[in-house]
Amino acid sequence: MSEQPLTPKNLIIKPNNGISEQKKAELDALTLLIIAAQHNVERYQVIVDSLTQKAADFQSFLSLAEKNRSQTYNNTVLAGQLADSVSNLKNISEKTLSEMNAANNSTNKLSLSMKQVIDKLIYSAGLINKLAQKVVRQKALNPLISDELVSMVGIAEKDANNAVALTLVALQAAFAVQASNQESEAALALEDQQARNLYDMIVANPEEAISLKVMLDQAYRDAAYHYQLEETAFTVTETQLTGAQATLNNAQLKLRSLQSGLAAANAAALAG
Repeated sequence: MSEQPLTPKNLIIKPNNGISEQKKAELDALTLLIIAAQHNVERYQVIVDSLTQKAADFQSFLSLAEKNRSQTYNNTVLAGQLADSVSNLKNISEKTLSEMNAANNSTNKLSLSMKQVIDKLIYSAGLINKLAQKVVRQKALNPLISDELVSMVGIAEKDANNAVALTLVALQAAFAVQASNQESEAALALEDQQARNLYDMIVANPEEAISLKVMLDQAYRDAAYHYQLEETAFTVTETQLTGAQATLNNAQLKLRSLQSGLAAANAAALAG
């Protein structure tokens, strides 16, 4: 706070009180110095008050910038974790789709092989059936033909027909698996495409857009740069405030010294 100086209005010295004109002039000069010192104190106090408010404002801005920098950094960390998850999902989808394609190809090859086998079985069963019919007719014409041969031919005919039936069931099951694989392959292909789209949106840099991770990384860099600016402004203001406070302290000391000097000179003049 500023101190009230001793001014000519406070002095009780009059020209006719016995004080010499020289002492009167010295007292008046000292009083003018006090007035000037008082003005300096008031001027420096205004500067200190202004810088104090400015430093408080920059402290608030710096705190806000720090929170923003911290939040944007946390966002980049989360974006990195999300990018890793999406990348893993894309890789898994690609691998699963590739394995499903391989499985579907194997199923197709198996179905084709089974079709070829069943064609041969049907052909063989037809020959066996014709042979069995011929043996039965010959047996009717020639009793010497062994009953065991007729029985064996009948069993062979039955086994051949059973083999054809079982193979048909297996082929039907293979077709069912093939249909299921095709449905799964279509679903996995859609999943793989969606995983790729998600990866492009979050991680990659498509030609017509900027990825989420790139935007969040840029937001953090902007926040970090803004924090540096605010930190620099706050540091500069604190330095200015420290210098202004020191200047104000010196001005106050000078004012008090001048006031003490005036009081002493006034007392001496009155005593003399």
